[in-house]
Amino acid sequence: MVKWGPVIVGFILAVILGNLFGIYVNQYWGVNLGLFIAGFIVGYWVHEGIIGGLWNATVAGAFGSIVLAILLIVGGTIFGGAAGLAAGAVTGFTIVIVSLIANIVFMGVGGAIGGMLSGSD
Repeated sequence: MVKWGPVIVGFILAVILGNLFGIYVNQYWGVNLGLFIAGFIVGYWVHEGIIGGLWNATVAGAFGSIVLAILLIVGGTIFGGAAGLAAGAVTGFTIVIVSLIANIVFMGVGGAIGGMLSGSD
């Protein structure tokens, strides 16, 4: 079952930690480390074991991917009209697919490890 409090906080942490680690730690793998740590925090927080931690962290990552795609579509429409809408939609769809895969891997593994360490209630 999804616990929306940790999922929303995990989404915010993924954005913040991904950007901070991407800029200050390493531009190549820093973002993935930020996603992993955010997933770990979500998985540890939910106290539902490995599967619960994996599921909640993956939902947080998917939520972030969808929000990013929506922002691209809205921004493309505002700045580019109909052509911007088309470009934003294609780019948004591509980013959703790629970032969903990355978030499932990095946040999901972090959430599973966090859930394993916290145990079940």
